[in-house]
Amino acid sequence: MFQAKALGYGAIGLTDWNSVAGVIRAHLAAREAGLRLLPGCRLTLRDGSALLAYPRNRAGWAGLCQLLTLGHHRSERDVFLLGWEDLVAAAPDLLMILLPPEDLVELPGHVESLLDLPGQRAGEEESRFLALTMLRQPGDLARLHALSAFSAAQGLACVATGDVLYHDARRHILQDVVTAIREGCTVDNLGNRRHVHADRHLKAPEEQARLFAAFPDALANTRRIAEACAFSLDDLTYQYPTETERTGESAQDTLTRLVQTALPRRYPAGAPPDVETQIAHELRLIGSLAYAPYFLTVNTIVRHARSLGIVCQGRGSAANSAVCYVLGITSIDPVRSGLLFERFISAERQEPPDIDVDFESDRREEVIQWIYRHYGRHRAALCATVQRYQPKGALREVGKVLGLPEDLTGQLSKHIASSLADPDLCKARAADLGLNLKDRRLSLTFHLARLLLGFPRQLGTHPGGFVLTEDRLNELVPLMPTAMDGRQIIVWDKDDIDVLRFMKVDVLGLGMLGCLRRGFELLHTVYQTRMDLAAIPAEDPQTYRMIQKADTLGTFQIESRAQMSMLPRMKPRTFYDLVIQVAIVRPGPIQGDMVHPYLRRREKLEPVTYPSETLRGILGKTLGVPLFQEQAMQVAIHCAGFTPGEADQLRRAMATFKMTGGVSPFRDKLVNGMLANGYEQEFAEQTFAQLEGFGSYGFPESHAASFALIAYASAWMKCHYPDVFCAALLNSQPMGFYAPSQIVQDAQRHGVEVRPICVNASRWDCTLERGRNGWHAAVRLGFRMVKGLANGHGAALIAARMPDYESIDDVWRRADVPVSALECLAEADAFRVFGQMRRAALWSIKGLADTALPLFEAADRGRNFPLPEVIEPEITLPLMSERASVHEDYRATGLSLDGHPVAFLREGLWEEGIVRCGDLPYLRDGRRIQLTGLVLMRQRPGTANGTMFVTIEDETGTANLIVWKDVQEKYRRPLLASRLLACQGRLQKEGDVIHVVVLSLEDRTLLLQGSELLKARDFR
Repeated sequence: MFQAKALGYGAIGLTDWNSVAGVIRAHLAAREAGLRLLPGCRLTLRDGSALLAYPRNRAGWAGLCQLLTLGHHRSERDVFLLGWEDLVAAAPDLLMILLPPEDLVELPGHVESLLDLPGQRAGEEESRFLALTMLRQPGDLARLHALSAFSAAQGLACVATGDVLYHDARRHILQDVVTAIREGCTVDNLGNRRHVHADRHLKAPEEQARLFAAFPDALANTRRIAEACAFSLDDLTYQYPTETERTGESAQDTLTRLVQTALPRRYPAGAPPDVETQIAHELRLIGSLAYAPYFLTVNTIVRHARSLGIVCQGRGSAANSAVCYVLGITSIDPVRSGLLFERFISAERQEPPDIDVDFESDRREEVIQWIYRHYGRHRAALCATVQRYQPKGALREVGKVLGLPEDLTGQLSKHIASSLADPDLCKARAADLGLNLKDRRLSLTFHLARLLLGFPRQLGTHPGGFVLTEDRLNELVPLMPTAMDGRQIIVWDKDDIDVLRFMKVDVLGLGMLGCLRRGFELLHTVYQTRMDLAAIPAEDPQTYRMIQKADTLGTFQIESRAQMSMLPRMKPRTFYDLVIQVAIVRPGPIQGDMVHPYLRRREKLEPVTYPSETLRGILGKTLGVPLFQEQAMQVAIHCAGFTPGEADQLRRAMATFKMTGGVSPFRDKLVNGMLANGYEQEFAEQTFAQLEGFGSYGFPESHAASFALIAYASAWMKCHYPDVFCAALLNSQPMGFYAPSQIVQDAQRHGVEVRPICVNASRWDCTLERGRNGWHAAVRLGFRMVKGLANGHGAALIAARMPDYESIDDVWRRADVPVSALECLAEADAFRVFGQMRRAALWSIKGLADTALPLFEAADRGRNFPLPEVIEPEITLPLMSERASVHEDYRATGLSLDGHPVAFLREGLWEEGIVRCGDLPYLRDGRRIQLTGLVLMRQRPGTANGTMFVTIEDETGTANLIVWKDVQEKYRRPLLASRLLACQGRLQKEGDVIHVVVLSLEDRTLLLQGSELLKARDFR
């Protein structure tokens, strides 16, 4: 767009192929560049003909959207099918330009089909054209003259088009690369699919006039088309569904009635005056902005989910709303917490509200399909997500089409992708790999991959952002089916619909909610205790003592490495401490230099001062440090004279100022406003610097409080019922930072007995059984832990075991599952109840087939104890070593109850002077030590200035490693590739927080048996 403006264009028509997915971005870019965009689409029809379709008015846009919806839904995903007959209904409001086929013999038929469409009637303005394009092929001028003469004979006007593919001639080679990626071949094999001449770039109007000097009418028609197509995307008006429950009652009246009805449930003793005042204020604002139907929709969805027993909770800025709290959409009282409603809805900015509701991840699809049924598929669809090229994918794709070997592209993706944006570092890493940087294809791969970064790759599906309309949705935006059956999406993402002020309902998934629901069910079944989120005892001292020790593996939000390091310093003692804990380990507070001042003040190492009583009221609960977005806004309102709407605009401007430069006016207003109110210049500048640091990365307080509630609930369950929590967490996998092996080891350290998978005792999920110690129940691992075992086969095994199975042959006959399923169970050592260990069980199964022999099957009918088909002599197989058994446990189930892989190496490690992870608390600070352990996870937060954090584990516990950038570069291969990592480092102890600052690293993976099974959860 900016190139077109620089070349002197006043309007431009830009089209996608069979889609308008990019039209919103084009619209915004055109607006910023000062151009007028002609939105349209290039349609490819079933007979091979192609045409450009531009809506002349709003009805034309609706027709185009319906055409695209039809073309995408008619066949398989990613296949577009339309015929000329489909264009009839939309044709009167579309301006169409036919693109000539390569073989002009087909042209008469295409022109006839075009002219047969309604809309080209006598006396009406021309709306059908034939494109003249300079192809830079032999006989170009002769071809253009022939097309012009033919169109004149048919009474069809011509128009000059550029058929532009890239804005700058230097992008010609990138165009070849993108074409090769699309065609699935190398650049060398593109053949005639390559555009030979670098001429498909945007040209100046003067150059176009020179090229088409022989066709003045075709040039003039470009302006006529621009004038005829008056439609703009700004003309689209969105209508939210009308949500009422009673005839004659408006949506606003319905919302008010529901709120008043729900008030006694939230406040049994009566609503306090400040709550009633806040609700009245919110209802007035909601009514003035006509947002009541949106609130009713979310309330309806939440009520339906809870009627199905699905745990859900609203979060985000919606938790600032007293209306949402009273209706039960959110769980935090915003009035009692002093939360700012204008962070959610503001009269000044008049942007659609955005309520995020989390549902159990594995039951969210039930809610999604209900929304489709309730509103109708013509009125409901999910947003798309635009998936763009990232460094790894760009290097792989470009290297592949340039003909680099697959093993080399894998190495580039693994070792060089993270440095792709830095050419010097990229060269250094390539040299470390022994690559020849003088190789043209290799250097070209790096260059083109950088150009490809950020390019749209494909459309995905938003996790749960629903767009709902009163009328047909496909008259606003085209709809597409998704790879998942039963879903459809619009072709725009959430940022696009924000531009057009569409409202969306976020139906999101949160694994911990499902985990808690499973935990509550187990509590009721095993301990006869009814519990839910609202009934969990508040401010439990025992729970907070556990949190203060960072004993939070598996809990929500406070389980990460960074959170665990902060917990012993923060020592949360109250729920609000937990709110701060959730919010403070975030990029915003870290970048705004708020974490250390807060900690120093909390530890009474620095005095807490407030330049004014106003600031004391705003920042008192966070010791004078603004940690939440609402506080930033309140500082702007009460100390600098901002209106609530202006304060939110400040927050948004800070979020994007690096790209737009739009923060300066707000900076001046904030600083000058604080100076006018008596604050010192230095303090005003410092305040702005803090707010600037976390404009888009800080939590709203309401969001932190919503997450803190779930964090507390998960910690309470882990503290008081570690058996229940372990079983629920295993049944909710995959989820969180930790693999099942770490979850089981943590439960065992808390005194929970974990029992192996058993063909007679296990169900599909992990269950609880009477424990030996009488304190906690024992966790019985379920069939879900067996790799390769299908859910249906697990169900068949359970259904047939009344009475218990007596042998493997008995299981085979009664359960009617394939032999492959029995082999999976044998590999998981599930037949030891018959006295048959892994090897013996596998040997026995080798003699079985998927079906019984007919003769033996007939003989067994009516016999209580069927005879074995084959009687083999007993053999004695050598027993597996303990180490081999542990290895096979990991292969079959991902964990072992019989030992830890590092334990078998301990004798040799002792000889090398390597200490155990569990001994670190007893060693002195600053001591130089050696450690060896399995790599559990690697993390490199964006706020850590390139520092990497690694967690390793041995048979005694875990250790947290800090790897500075220079050490990363020096030991890059062992750091990223090893599964068993040995390190030398210096012990760093700060209170209860223990780290090892790494000095050197070594890959010891070869010492492990089955190392390929022990995969780390990296960079999550």
